[in-house]
Amino acid sequence: MEEEGAIIAGLLVGLNVIDANFCMKGEDLDSQVGVIDFSMYLKDGSSSKGSEGDGQITAILDQKNYVEELNRHLSATVNNLQAKVDALEKSNTKLTEELAVANNRIITLQEEMERVKEESSYILESNRKVNKQDRTADGHALTEARKQLKEETQLRLDVEKELEMQIGMRQEMELAMKMLEKDVCEKQDALVVLRQQLDDLRALKLELSFKLQSSDLGMKQKSELNSRLEEKTSQMAATIKLLEQRLQLSERECQSLQDDNRLFKEEFGDKINSLQVEVEQLTKQR
Repeated sequence: MEEEGAIIAGLLVGLNVIDANFCMKGEDLDSQVGVIDFSMYLKDGSSSKGSEGDGQITAILDQKNYVEELNRHLSATVNNLQAKVDALEKSNTKLTEELAVANNRIITLQEEMERVKEESSYILESNRKVNKQDRTADGHALTEARKQLKEETQLRLDVEKELEMQIGMRQEMELAMKMLEKDVCEKQDALVVLRQQLDDLRALKLELSFKLQSSDLGMKQKSELNSRLEEKTSQMAATIKLLEQRLQLSERECQSLQDDNRLFKEEFGDKINSLQVEVEQLTKQR
């Protein structure tokens, strides 16, 4: 190492011109420095160890290029995950709106059920008064009144049963929505951590670029830094893989929730409309 240091010092003393381009226009300083090749300035044909040193520098440059390519790939992966999270947030908003519509429908059914109860009570009270006042009235009319009361009572029971089913389904949808929101928040936190790791990776890469400008005295430090960089990259790849798996699970849960919502609309939409029509017909008949 001492001999190589003396050779490098001699070469630097003998330099007359250093070829360097430094642009100060626009946003050039906002981006990272590209690959800088110092092989033409560090090469010494008279040194017996020059080829070995060049080979080490070339290997480090290749590793640096690989890290840059991996960094671009990770950035693209982060962007894709962010797009998926945005899509899940939109789906969450849509499901919230559908849940609000279902809540309004349930409130309407509750009001209708109360009205049917009041009308049934009124009819029952009227029948009792008629029975007390005139027990010699036509038996056919009394039979019809009892039949109508029985039908309205059955209708009220059906509406109550339908309402209980819808309330249960609404509670299940609310629970699924809360779980989905929690999953989205966890993914957003994971993306923040991932961006921080990418920033750390860029800082390490920039540090490696500056250290490449020195002599072979910093070769050991570069190797240690490269090992740290590869370890952090492996951790980041594992984190991204775990995040993708959780994202796929969340997408499947979201799809299942959408299918359940669609089946709910298909199974109970026509029944609710039919019940409303029957209630209106009974109201008109009275």
